[in-house]
Amino acid sequence: MERETLLDLRGLTKAYPGVIANSEVSFTIGKGEVHALLGENGAGKSTLVKTIYGLVKPDSGTMTLNGAPYAPAEPRAARAAGVAMVFQHFSLFDALNVAENIALGMENPPPLRDLAQRIREVSETYGLPLDPARIVGDLSAGERQRVEIIRCLLQDPKLLIMDEPTSVLTPQEVQILFETLRKLSSEGTSILYISHKLEEIRALCEHATILRLGKNVGTCDPRATSARDMAEMMVGTVLHTPSRDTAAPGDVVLSLQNLTAPAPHEFGTALKGITVEVRKGEVLGIGGVAGNGQDELVAALSGEMKTGDGMVTLKGQSVGRLGPNDRRALGLLAAPEERMGHAAAPDMSLTENALLTGVVRKHLSKNGFLQWGKARTFAEEIIKAFDVRTPGPGNAARSLSGGNLQKFVIGREILQDPDVLIVNQPTWGVDASAAAAIRQALLDLAAKGAAVICISQDLDELMEISDRFAALNEGRLSPPRPAKGLTVNDIGLMLGGAHDMEVAHVEA
Repeated sequence: MERETLLDLRGLTKAYPGVIANSEVSFTIGKGEVHALLGENGAGKSTLVKTIYGLVKPDSGTMTLNGAPYAPAEPRAARAAGVAMVFQHFSLFDALNVAENIALGMENPPPLRDLAQRIREVSETYGLPLDPARIVGDLSAGERQRVEIIRCLLQDPKLLIMDEPTSVLTPQEVQILFETLRKLSSEGTSILYISHKLEEIRALCEHATILRLGKNVGTCDPRATSARDMAEMMVGTVLHTPSRDTAAPGDVVLSLQNLTAPAPHEFGTALKGITVEVRKGEVLGIGGVAGNGQDELVAALSGEMKTGDGMVTLKGQSVGRLGPNDRRALGLLAAPEERMGHAAAPDMSLTENALLTGVVRKHLSKNGFLQWGKARTFAEEIIKAFDVRTPGPGNAARSLSGGNLQKFVIGREILQDPDVLIVNQPTWGVDASAAAAIRQALLDLAAKGAAVICISQDLDELMEISDRFAALNEGRLSPPRPAKGLTVNDIGLMLGGAHDMEVAHVEA
C-alpha cells in the first residue's frame, strides 16, 4: 500500500573541508512509516539527520514536510514543525528527577505536578513505565532512554528520529521499545530509524535507504532482504566473517581474586567479590546491561582505580596498586567504552592521541623528550591497519565519525601487542564491516597468545568471539561458562543475576 508522503528530501548536499558528507541525497518517508537509514561509519547518516533536525544547514537541496517547504534554522524550529529526535548519547542530568529533566527539554513546560501526571499517562499509554519522581542517576540505561523517548512523545511528533536506540538495551527492553514504535506507527507517527543491528532493522522497518560515502546508493525492503545482503549494500563489497583456529588456552595470565571496590561516585556501582582467571589465547566475554559495573571493572583492571593487594594479579605479580602506565609496561592494556573524552582527547590530533597511551610500549620518548616523528608513524600505522577514514594523523580526534574513532582507539591498543587486552563495547556504534574487522583483530590477537576480556552489551558479538561467557550484574560476576551451546534463555537469566542457575548447572 502506497503511503502518503510526510517528508521529502531532494538533492541534499553538505560539504566540510576535505569531505563531502552528503551528496545529492534524495528520498521520501511516508506517514506512519518505519524507515531505516543505513550506512557504514562516515557514510553521512549523522549529517543527514542533523539537517532534518535543524542542527546542520545544507549547502544545497530542499526538504518538504507535509507538503510545505521545510528548512529549520535550529532544533527548536524542527520541534515546532513536529520533528523529534532521540540521540545515541543521552542528555540528562543525573542529580535531577525524571520530571525535572523532561521540563528542561520543553519550550514552555507546565507546572511540575501537571507534567508528572502527563508523564505517567504517556508512559502507560505506550508501555514505557516510568516514575516521574525518580532521580535519573538511579535509573538503568533502558530507563534513561525512556525519559528521552517520553520527552519526545510529549511533543506529539509527526516524525521521530532514533539514532542507535537499542545499543544500551537488554533483549527484553528491545521488545518493549519495538512494541512502542509499532504503536506510534499505527497511530500515524513516522519513524526514521538508524541502527547497525540489521536483524532489528529486518524485524521493525518496512523500508530502508542505504548511504555510502555520502550518496544514496539504493533502497530495499528489509523484511525481504537478508542482513548480510544489506551489509554488503552498505559497504559495496563482500562481507568478511570473523574466524580463527581453535586452540587450547595457555597459562593463566590474569587472575582476579575477590575483587571488591566501592562505587567511585554516588551513581556508580560497587564491585563485589569478583573472582575469575583468564588464560593466554582466550577470549572471555562479559555481558551485562549498562550500569552494572562495567566501567568500574575496566577502571580496576586498567589501573585508573586502585584495589587491594592480591585482588588483581598479572603474570603472577600483584598489580592492584599500580597505575595505568605501570600496568601497560607489564603488558596490560585497556580501551574504555567512552571513546570521546576518555579513550581519546577530542581536541588533540591523532598523533597526540597515539602518544597518550603508546608512549610506554612504543618507546615514544627518550631522555625525557617526546619523539614526535615516531608518534606520527605509529598513528599512521593505526590509520592504515584499521582503515580509519581521516585526511591524516594531524586531524583532531573530534573530526572523526564515532565509528572511525572507535577503530583508531581499538587499533592503538592492539598494535602495542598486549599480553592482556580489556575492551569495553569494542564495536559500539560501528557499522557491520568495521565491526567484523575489529572482532577479527581481537581474535587474531588471542590467536597470537594474548588474553582478551571483551565487555559488551551486544550478545551476538560475545557469542561470536568468546570462548567463555560471564554476566555482570550489580557489580557481581557470574561463574564463566563455555560460550558454545549457551541459549538466549541461559544468557537472559545470567544477565538478570540468576547466579543460582550457574551453581545448579555446575552441580548437574
